[in-house]
Amino acid sequence: MKKVRVGLIGAGGMANRVHYPSLAEFADVEMAALCDLDEKKLRATADKFHVERAYTDYKKMLAEVDPEAVYILMPPHHLFDLVIECLNQKRHVFIEKPPGVTREQTRNMALAAEKNGCLTMVGFNRRYIPLIREARRRVDECGPMLQCVSTFYKSSLGARPYFGGAIDVLTCDAVHAVDMLRYMGGEPARVASDVRSLHAAYDNSFNALIRFESGCAGVLLTNWVVGRRVHTFEMHAKGISAFIDGDDKAIIHQSGQEDPLVLDTRAVAGSSDSRTYYGFAGENRHFIDCIQEGHQPETCFADAVKTMELVERIYRSQI
Repeated sequence: MKKVRVGLIGAGGMANRVHYPSLAEFADVEMAALCDLDEKKLRATADKFHVERAYTDYKKMLAEVDPEAVYILMPPHHLFDLVIECLNQKRHVFIEKPPGVTREQTRNMALAAEKNGCLTMVGFNRRYIPLIREARRRVDECGPMLQCVSTFYKSSLGARPYFGGAIDVLTCDAVHAVDMLRYMGGEPARVASDVRSLHAAYDNSFNALIRFESGCAGVLLTNWVVGRRVHTFEMHAKGISAFIDGDDKAIIHQSGQEDPLVLDTRAVAGSSDSRTYYGFAGENRHFIDCIQEGHQPETCFADAVKTMELVERIYRSQI
């Protein structure tokens, strides 16, 4: 199999912790060049991953290295111009969530990708957690999803807004929970929500009831000023219920059996490395596989537009 020649833009925390270590393990990937404005971070990251060519000008990197695909890993309010430039050069693009600041940015990135025949992906890693995929498989075997719950709590009392207020909590971070509702329930038909600012000058609590086109009912529960981080999911179909914590385990009750099936997240993933069991390695593998096979990733820009639309509907549909 051919090697995918990848250009890397961004030498920050997520790049160093999960994305570049994943790419470095893939025999069919060439990490051809790295770009960052911070020369200290640039050099340290390039040395860490044995990337020989390092740049502070991404356009120069693209022109000289000519990568087939580009990872653009930077804050959401800095993404748009770089993504559009890469797409207009007909390069495949991977970005972290959120896919820009607004639905309109995401929509225009998706249109540019379609126009230029590019494969794209947004890093909604929860969809690629092996434990969640296995629980979903078992639930689907019992019939259509009847009800699902996506919960995301954090203890962020006194915290400043994301990126100094460049983007809101729901779009920036709680979007993981919103995207997982779509993954579980499908496309929304009706939405009723409650959005509040709790002990802060910005919205930090988002709760919603969603009726999906499939008939499934979905519940979103998020709050950024509670006791601790809790990020869990529920999937229910006829005769089966799965309660899932991607960091720990899934508890599956089926047909009234007294003893549930307990699946350990590390055992299902075959690894105790959080990069693997929490879906980061899987999402990167998926992107590279899609380039090799020539089809759009599951969480492409066009799909991400639908998640951003649901974010907007939660704001618009307050009770």
